[in-house]
Amino acid sequence: MKNPQNQPTYRWPRIAAGMIVLFVVVAVFAVWREAKRVKSFQRTNVVIPTGTNAVAPSSRNAFSTNGMVWISGGRFSMGSPKGQNDEQPVHEVAVDGFWIDQHEVTNEQFAEFVKATSYVTIAERKPDPKDFPGVPPENLVPGSIVFSPPPDLRDLSNHFAWWKYVTGASWRRPEGPESDLKSREKHPVVHISWFDAMAYAKWAGKRLPTEAEWEFAARGGLNGKEYIWGDEQEPGGKLLANIWQGRFPNENSLKDGFRITAPVGSFPSNGYGLSDMAGNVWEWCADWYLPDYYARSPKRNPQGPDTSHDPNEPGMPKRVQRGGSYLCTDLYCGAFRPSRRMKTSPDTGLSHAGFRCAASK
Repeated sequence: MKNPQNQPTYRWPRIAAGMIVLFVVVAVFAVWREAKRVKSFQRTNVVIPTGTNAVAPSSRNAFSTNGMVWISGGRFSMGSPKGQNDEQPVHEVAVDGFWIDQHEVTNEQFAEFVKATSYVTIAERKPDPKDFPGVPPENLVPGSIVFSPPPDLRDLSNHFAWWKYVTGASWRRPEGPESDLKSREKHPVVHISWFDAMAYAKWAGKRLPTEAEWEFAARGGLNGKEYIWGDEQEPGGKLLANIWQGRFPNENSLKDGFRITAPVGSFPSNGYGLSDMAGNVWEWCADWYLPDYYARSPKRNPQGPDTSHDPNEPGMPKRVQRGGSYLCTDLYCGAFRPSRRMKTSPDTGLSHAGFRCAASK
């Protein structure tokens, strides 16, 4: 068939043009869908660390966006052959991909949550007399547990010796009524119970990481290493985490520059671009605690046991905490290693305990 100009009609250029248009439409749709998925995990109250030591993820297994890091998942050896009994046996675990906060939730972020929801943390609530039978009513006042070692304490056998219940202590006033958050907006929030952390995570459209996810993320691709950065505690004499230097609990040389918490991102990030996975503050995980859980833990995406038992305090169920804090030292606990486990009653807040959030696809 001829056209009006008596010229042949060529179909292939039209087909090629149509295919190009179709390709562009599909590509635009794919980009839009990915942007929508990423945006669902973004919040304006999440801030990427801006400290001079903050670094981008160096591993192909992770990328970051607006305060969260995507961990592609994989297999790793969970636990430590040289650690405590509850870190054994070392066992291979596989985790699916997940998002995790680049740093611990800060005072600034938690304040935005409280402003939006009027949430009151457990430390700010008057204790229920039903939970404390026999305690005089005048002693049931809001407060939390603060690190307060007596002078010249040398006996480390009783860890209760350096903790004190302080009336009026909370995330707003970390050391008690005379303290505040001035100049600590970028510090990790503390005195947060597991229930408080769960409330924040729900509001943020996130969740708490499982213990396996946390350890996988903390290792940053360095499987089986003693620390999140390698096998030496101070490579080249450089401190890589906010921990205790000196004789615990009375002598701290402040070699790292911090007496208590440090602003998030003050130390180099790990291989996945995550800050403070060692030291600074303990971080809540979703899991219940059992000391022998590793012996029967599922090999893929373990969610923790259905119950809890701590031989040191039978009858008191506990949740897992990870990462150590600014109070950790090899002279006492050395818990800033990625395999170390801590357990605490979920209704308890402490002056060295906070959290970070995670999210699924």
